[in-house]
Amino acid sequence: MDTDLILFLLRLASGTLLLLILLTVFVIIWRDYRATVEQLQSNRRIYGQLITLQEIDGSYVMLGENYPLRPLTMLGRSPTNHIVIADSFASSEHAQVILRNGQWWLEDRHSRNGTTLNELPISGPIILTDGDIIGIGNRRFQLELER
Repeated sequence: MDTDLILFLLRLASGTLLLLILLTVFVIIWRDYRATVEQLQSNRRIYGQLITLQEIDGSYVMLGENYPLRPLTMLGRSPTNHIVIADSFASSEHAQVILRNGQWWLEDRHSRNGTTLNELPISGPIILTDGDIIGIGNRRFQLELER
């Protein structure tokens, strides 16, 4: 076989291999980009809301303050929380509402005065359902999930 033909075939093989490597890198970067975009869209999506309630004569009345529910919603007195609670009985990082595997969970963040769910104190993470009432200090929030 002629040397020029062998060199040509080696160049052709190395060029093809280089194109395959570049295509593989492009596909990996594209998949990572799509996953990042989907994650960002998921974080921006509103899954429902927490509605502020006030107790009047033994029953709750909606005050009209609505807070969007995100996959991770932090509640507390600190301004770094998603929902800032102006109540001296609320801790700076009091509780969080989390979406895990398609289920909503309420967790107390080791607050001093505790968190209630439907007026019962919670001791650990607990599953939430539509219409549940979360109590933090003297404030109450009704969970309204997207249908």
